[in-house]
Amino acid sequence: MQRITIFLLSGLCVLSLVHCSQNSTDTKSPSHIEKHPQTMAKLPVILDTDANNELDDQHAIAYLLFNGDVFDVEGITVNRTYNGGTIDEQLMEAKRVMELCQALESIPLKKGADKAFDEIEPHLSTPDFDGAEAVDFIIRQAEKERDQPLILLPIGKLTNIALALKKAPHIAENVRVVWLGSNYPEPGEYNQNNDTAAMSFLLQTDVPFEIVTVRYGKPSGTDAVRATPDEIQRLMTGKGPKISPPVTGRHGKEVSCFGDYSINLFEHIDLHGDPPSRALFDMAAVAIVKNPLWASARKIPAPRLSDNTWIDQPTNRRMILLWEDFDRDKIMEDFYDRMDNFVMIGSD
Repeated sequence: MQRITIFLLSGLCVLSLVHCSQNSTDTKSPSHIEKHPQTMAKLPVILDTDANNELDDQHAIAYLLFNGDVFDVEGITVNRTYNGGTIDEQLMEAKRVMELCQALESIPLKKGADKAFDEIEPHLSTPDFDGAEAVDFIIRQAEKERDQPLILLPIGKLTNIALALKKAPHIAENVRVVWLGSNYPEPGEYNQNNDTAAMSFLLQTDVPFEIVTVRYGKPSGTDAVRATPDEIQRLMTGKGPKISPPVTGRHGKEVSCFGDYSINLFEHIDLHGDPPSRALFDMAAVAIVKNPLWASARKIPAPRLSDNTWIDQPTNRRMILLWEDFDRDKIMEDFYDRMDNFVMIGSD
């Protein structure tokens, strides 16, 4: 089998990865990829989030918004998963973080799906289907002419993305889907469990699709990208732009910068491991889009889900990309650096 050669094209450091032929049978890891040079065009992205679920979404949003020299954030869309309350509560949490990052006035925030793909899909022809605001926004943005694919970066369930591709299949050639989720090859995982039908639909859809693995308790997944409360207290106090008036966080405390909100979120979360810590799964997904050298990627034949269990299909000619083995230290170092040296979205 051939080694995949990666070229830098049109300002997107992993363009050849995400446009590799769906009929290719090469399953070897791609060769190393250079990080996104600052002289290159910014990466267009829409982040899709269940923002109020726990605390990794908030850190992913802030990290994305503080990388204004790398990303052109075209919008943030929201969905509801099992935790975090109603779709309006998910939307409100995304709004809080965007306010703290001084981005609410400049970046669209759209309400997306409350229910799951199978429940919504029969109603896509109606103008007010569940999630219409976010889904139609994704379609409009994906239809715009640009020199590189629009990155759709879902860090919750896949419902909004699957609905957009179901309603407007032609956008598949214009997008790259990078999803944070899955314990592959093991079963389960929170984002996956919230909408397995959306997952199955995307596995069978001819669209560049990448999985940024979670793998609870395993060193090879984003579960390994962790922070302790002591680390957050030491490195995040007062970090980020200062805003006035302050924002009241979801736990009732008023904060004037994202760093202080990060501390407050860690004060109200269950910890795991030794030392006790919390994984920043979603933030790691943003990080490897920024710099693919901070993880390993390999192409695999798209598996299928059966009763939420992975079934490998080694003869399947439809290929997807799997991200694993994340460099925790480099990802966290860059995250903390951006809290100190943030570049706001919209900066030249």
